[in-house]
Amino acid sequence: MCGIVGVAQNTPYSNVRWLKLARDTLIHRGPDHAGEWWSEDKRVGLAHRRLSIIDLSPSGNQPMLLNKQGLSIVFNGEIYNYIYLQNQLKSLGHTFKSKSDTEVILAAYVEWGHNCLKYLEGMFAFALYDSKLQEVFLARDRAGEKPLFYFMNKETLYFASELKALLSNPSLPRNIDPESFDCYLTMGFIPGERSILSGYKKLPPAHAMRFNIRNNKIDIWKYWELPEINTNNITIDKIKLVNQLELLLDNAVKKQLVSDVPVGILLSGGLDSSLITAMAARNSNEVRTFSVGFPGGNETDETHHARLIAEHFKTKHTEFQSVPDSAVDIMQKLAHQFDEPLVDSSMIPTFQISELISKKCKVVLGGDGGDELFGGYIHHSRILWMYQKLGYIPYFIRDYISKLTKNYLPLNFKGQTYLRNINLNLKHNLPIIACHFDLTTRRKLLGKYEQHPFIAESIHANRVSNQKDLLERATRMDFENFLAEDCLVKIDRSSMLNSLEVRAPMLDCNMIEFAFSKVPSNLKNNSKEKKILLKLLASKILPKTFDKNRKQGFSIPIDNWLKNGPFKDLFWDTLNSKNCIFDRKIVQNLFQGQDKRGFNGERLFALVQFELWKKAYGTIL
Repeated sequence: MCGIVGVAQNTPYSNVRWLKLARDTLIHRGPDHAGEWWSEDKRVGLAHRRLSIIDLSPSGNQPMLLNKQGLSIVFNGEIYNYIYLQNQLKSLGHTFKSKSDTEVILAAYVEWGHNCLKYLEGMFAFALYDSKLQEVFLARDRAGEKPLFYFMNKETLYFASELKALLSNPSLPRNIDPESFDCYLTMGFIPGERSILSGYKKLPPAHAMRFNIRNNKIDIWKYWELPEINTNNITIDKIKLVNQLELLLDNAVKKQLVSDVPVGILLSGGLDSSLITAMAARNSNEVRTFSVGFPGGNETDETHHARLIAEHFKTKHTEFQSVPDSAVDIMQKLAHQFDEPLVDSSMIPTFQISELISKKCKVVLGGDGGDELFGGYIHHSRILWMYQKLGYIPYFIRDYISKLTKNYLPLNFKGQTYLRNINLNLKHNLPIIACHFDLTTRRKLLGKYEQHPFIAESIHANRVSNQKDLLERATRMDFENFLAEDCLVKIDRSSMLNSLEVRAPMLDCNMIEFAFSKVPSNLKNNSKEKKILLKLLASKILPKTFDKNRKQGFSIPIDNWLKNGPFKDLFWDTLNSKNCIFDRKIVQNLFQGQDKRGFNGERLFALVQFELWKKAYGTIL
């Protein structure tokens, strides 16, 4: 796990000192080693910060070169099937100087070219320079676990693991992109290739890019697609599917336990992390588990559930308590670390638990991906329920309710997101599930910016897939958007700030393809029950006393924390400062609604997070 940065252009790059500066902004991603390489003609520079996980020797350091082939690479991530690939490549005549998965990528490229991507199983973002082709080859993993930003300025391509590395160059702009900002206020994250800053882009998950330095041409393509399920020919055999799932998850955990440093389990107490703990106990003699609790959190505190699993599987268990006082300092720190603002208050406990774990080990397995693959979100159940019930309500009534909701109901009214979307045609569309601010409110919030584009709803609609099955449409939407741009960003930045590598067995490519090609929707969610197939597996391998229906994860009791104390003070002071761009009257209404009913916590978090981020990066709208 590491940080990468690089630059390429068709003439010698003059500011060579910048590359080292940019590299060292990523020291948190790789404190163990720093490397830098320039092509002889100074047209391409690659730099790397290393967190040593596989092959701890200097032979695993980067940038890594194959001089005879004219290849250089910087790589962030883990290739879980690298031992298998290494043996396969040896049989084809390749030799290796290290035990590193980085060298396996180089050999795979020599053997298969750009098609090497289909052989790589893991989480990754890498940049490979082929001097013979004079081409920079960039790629990102299927789910988007590892980040990769880039910026094209005339003839120069800049790229890095984090946006802050690029912004260390004072010649590059830092103006907020209005359309991306509108997406942020609506969805809570910035979807697709967009970035919060104008001109900067993210290489999307499952995409690759080549940049020809001779003609400045960029070519981007998608190398992998989510598989389709054939509902006409599928045979539903629950026992067979459960056995397949068990085998795939066991193999995924087994592969991801491979490390030259200690590995732990991020045990929330929920279904996904508990199943991973069970599989880890099968494959390791000593399993370390970690969990976090929230004083006063009640429903959000799952430490006793985690403790049950830890005791059953005899793990070495550690618990940690998250408190609002420390959360204030953490929130301000994360505003800079996250590159882009993000509406996900669970970043705070995720950072806290990462900080704890990093003192014990360098690698931890987490349960991310289970909800997207197996229909685990409460909004999946609610969408299905809406679809089942809407047929009984005439359209003109639904349309009337929707308009009333948009025009008259306060933002803190619980369930107003679903009422706003009650007139939606769910045969073809999907609601914006976590719509933090509707169009009317966004216009009021940004009243002084009359020319601001309000296009988030149309961007969302254009990203909805065309599956006939409603749940298939919803889970695919979540996998390609919420998972990639919220959950995995939160995990990556929170953990890497503590030099901790988080692996996600649920996102093993074989698990992903199984979930989307073999498991029918009625074995994922039926509006009354979530994660049906995972629960069947849980009944087989988890203790009978385990509550399979509980779903919370690492969430903070934000509404409780906002009643009084330093957390509320931070929010109030930030949103009432003279530099705050949001309309003061709307902000005060949000606070008043929060005091009365207590359901505006995440919305206020969204505004505060943006203001803290704006201050940290010195950006302008």
